[in-house]
Amino acid sequence: MIVPAKPLTEISQQAFRVFVRELGVADTIRFVNQFSTGHGNNTAERDQLIGDHSLDEIINEIKSRREPG
Repeated sequence: MIVPAKPLTEISQQAFRVFVRELGVADTIRFVNQFSTGHGNNTAERDQLIGDHSLDEIINEIKSRREPG
């Protein structure tokens, strides 16, 4: 017996309904978000944020901000 293939949109909608029913809306969204590709250029954003700072410089900056002033 050959079962005709369902359209991918139909399968996605059915899966989403099952996830919402079993996991709830919030956990379904968290689950689905782990598969998103995101946007932007992570490397360029990281370079802009960190620049030429060394790991030791970053650690020292974190420590200095944590110390009571």
